[in-house]
Amino acid sequence: MNRKTLILATLAVVLAVFAAGAWFVSRPNPAPAATAAPLEQKDRLIRAYSPVLGREDAPVTIVEFFDPACEACRAFHPIVKQILEQYPDDVRVVMRYTPFHGEGSELAIKVLEAARLQKVFIPVLEALLENQSAWASHGAPAAERIMEIAGAAGLDTAAAADQIRSPSIVGVLNQDRADVEAVGVRQTPTFFVNGKPLPDFGAEQLLALVRSEVAATAGN
Repeated sequence: MNRKTLILATLAVVLAVFAAGAWFVSRPNPAPAATAAPLEQKDRLIRAYSPVLGREDAPVTIVEFFDPACEACRAFHPIVKQILEQYPDDVRVVMRYTPFHGEGSELAIKVLEAARLQKVFIPVLEALLENQSAWASHGAPAAERIMEIAGAAGLDTAAAADQIRSPSIVGVLNQDRADVEAVGVRQTPTFFVNGKPLPDFGAEQLLALVRSEVAATAGN
């Protein structure tokens, strides 16, 4: 399957999720124009501890506010990975935690932070998203499965059981929650590209803004 086919197929999945209304946390406000974020908001978009996918010093930064229990976040993940594969030297993704789906989301985020400390963030993230329906069913969540799934992906669960109670991980969750409120994030996923919000929400809009920013930085 070529890249265009993969993106279109994934987009179809995303649209199906949207059609069911599962991606809404609340009714979104009209989407802002894609202008640069104010300086004080830029300070809220990225924290030193935030997990980074891709090249650390890439000139184009996608900030994704995501919830591991969010169905649309799971549907968008292949698109995000495809962008990283298409622009391996130009794009990085900074992940920001957005616990909009209750206790299951918070536990999953703490487990992801333990995975980051143990340097197994990516495999644990992939496993939690792939098995999302096993632990994050909105009708009958099974948060106890989170640690089991993460352990199968390489997490030291004994160490993680202590780590998720540590003040540092609780502090990360609290700081991201505060930044979500300060930036005004109301739904997941929410994307910023080099500080610019999408003009309208959607996969094509994300791809277009990334292409524009890659082109803008190419001559720098």
